[in-house]
Amino acid sequence: MSTSNNEIKVDEITTAGIQLKTSRRWLADAVELLSSMRFAISLLTIIAIASVIGTVLKQNEPMPNYVNQFGPFWFEVFGKLGLYAVYSSWWFLLIMTFLVISTSLCIARNAPKMIKDVRSWRENVREQSLRNFHHKAEWTSATAPAELARQLAERIAAKGYKTKLVAKDKATLISAKQGAANKWGYIFAHSAIVIICIGGLLDSDLPIRAQQWLYGKTPFNGNGIIAQIPEEHRLGLGNPTFRGNTLIPEGSASSTAIIPQKDGVMIQDLPFTIQLKKFIIDFYSTGMPKLFASEVVIRDNADGHTFAATIKVNQPLIYKGIAVYQSSFEDGGSKLKLTAYPMAGAGEASFPVSGEVNGTTPLVNNGNTDYTIEWSGFRPFNVENMAQSGDDLRTVTKAKSLNQRLSEDLSSHLGNAAKSANKKDLRNVGPSVQYKLRDKTGQAREFSNYMQSIKVDDAYVFLAGVRDTPDEPFRYLRIPADDEDTVQEWMRMRAALLNPELRQAAAHRYAQRAIPESREGIATLRVQLEQSAMRGLSLFAGNDKQAGGQAGELAGYLAISKFLEQVPPQEQEKAADIFMKILNGSMWDLWQVAREKDGLKELSADEKHARFLQLATNALSDASFYNAPVYLQMTGFDEIKASVFQVTRSPGKKVVYLGCLLLVLGVFSMLYVRERRLWVWIRPDQNAAGQSHALMAMSSQRKTLDFEKEFEVLRTQLKQSEA
Repeated sequence: MSTSNNEIKVDEITTAGIQLKTSRRWLADAVELLSSMRFAISLLTIIAIASVIGTVLKQNEPMPNYVNQFGPFWFEVFGKLGLYAVYSSWWFLLIMTFLVISTSLCIARNAPKMIKDVRSWRENVREQSLRNFHHKAEWTSATAPAELARQLAERIAAKGYKTKLVAKDKATLISAKQGAANKWGYIFAHSAIVIICIGGLLDSDLPIRAQQWLYGKTPFNGNGIIAQIPEEHRLGLGNPTFRGNTLIPEGSASSTAIIPQKDGVMIQDLPFTIQLKKFIIDFYSTGMPKLFASEVVIRDNADGHTFAATIKVNQPLIYKGIAVYQSSFEDGGSKLKLTAYPMAGAGEASFPVSGEVNGTTPLVNNGNTDYTIEWSGFRPFNVENMAQSGDDLRTVTKAKSLNQRLSEDLSSHLGNAAKSANKKDLRNVGPSVQYKLRDKTGQAREFSNYMQSIKVDDAYVFLAGVRDTPDEPFRYLRIPADDEDTVQEWMRMRAALLNPELRQAAAHRYAQRAIPESREGIATLRVQLEQSAMRGLSLFAGNDKQAGGQAGELAGYLAISKFLEQVPPQEQEKAADIFMKILNGSMWDLWQVAREKDGLKELSADEKHARFLQLATNALSDASFYNAPVYLQMTGFDEIKASVFQVTRSPGKKVVYLGCLLLVLGVFSMLYVRERRLWVWIRPDQNAAGQSHALMAMSSQRKTLDFEKEFEVLRTQLKQSEA
């Protein structure tokens, strides 16, 4: 029974030993994999791919922008992968961590061997092994071995080598080395990778994530006053690293920074308060800005100490280890005064509107409050490229059909305000206001209107931009400026076009003017011409139910194009020319009838007014795409500037600097420092008493022409003692 128990114990011990060996082997294999070159290269490849994604895909943009760009499905997929903030995603930080571990293990495995090799003199060589070297030389000398060894050691040392004399059996060995720093290059370069990665991790979101995991900090995704945001959404003064922004209007102060997160923001408390006294912006003669600066007062929250400072672009303020950069500038709540002109119906009475940037104003139009104005931006200056392409895209050419001309018209007038991509004429075109009109259902369209008229295609126009989504460019309606440099005449024409009585009066007047009464038997023709003019005006206004749809469904040139599709193709060109002549003539009379209604005298039919009429007609056609109840023209403003500061605490910056220094030293050492080893074996000459025999051998990691030359020089100089 005792023997059986002993056998069981032996088996258990053997099994435990096998398991221990297996565990150690698995651990050794894992360490070998982590510290291998193939694993490090795989990690660097993934980091390179992630960096490409982070460069191509804009990072940390508002989420609606990504939804509009990729659609709901791919937005969710990319969001799960963390591609909207690659450099702070969990998998990128994990890869960086593994790269640090891998490189550290590589250093731990190889550095001791390299350091030992640097310190080693390799004196355990034999005479026969030196004879096997490719670079070797032998000679005899009349000098005694001891004296020869001393002389050769001095000559070798004069060449910059470190030497050591080792006594052998009836011989003396000179062991010399130079360029041992080459080994340190490998250690420095690998250590630099570790240090730079650690610095990057220190300046990443990892410390903030750690606070979220350990202390229950959560992003804030609501609205409210910063001072009243609960503590679980705030990061304390001891937060080791952060990168946030703070917007401060002139005359205001802030002691917090906003750190964007995937699902909200974190509030970072600062140890000091920044008060913006004045924001300064200076311009070049072309209107381009050349200087952004903020005059601020810093107050220490601990002792109340204050001091003034100026923060400029690339000239940050650094206080208590926190850097404050001039990032950009925004509007701080400028007061705006505007005039609203109706863009729907036959009404033409304007009314004043006022607002504040970043605020909202109910739009009261004829007693209705169906819309709310959200003031999103104001710019006191706009530098635009006003160079022209050289061609007026409104020009009618015989080689193109009416539909082609109409599509080009709409493209040119609803396109970007700066059309030319080849020429540059940068000019400051004055202030602009940007706002959204939101209806009761929550749907909104965004508008951008310039305050002053701008010269485009040799004519002065007021640009009124519109877009449906934030990722679209603005399409501009060009309202021609009248003789008084206002939009009054165009607004008068717009209202008259939608007034059936004025259209009828204009059609009658056009027929009377086109066919004088002195002609005989012409009454029927005049009636037909009046009907054609009325049909053209109604089509253009979008109030003709016989145009192929409901009233108001089509307007402008598109309605006319739709109507002319009923004409046989071979007759369309001729019919279009006649129809457009009638429309242009009746539009002139519509303008004059509208002026008479308002008690104004008739205008002279000169080239200037004909040019205005053509531009006004084009703008009236495009107005159906503007799709807004009113046009808001800015008449005055009280600007309030605001600075956007980037506030950072980055302890990893100095760590990265140290890593970069080591990387430079390491690369320099590996590329430009060559390790060379030299041995000279000296023994008494067996054939002549009192003489010496010397055997020289030399080696290097890299066999270059410089090494060959150095070997020849050393061999010649060392053999100078030859008898």
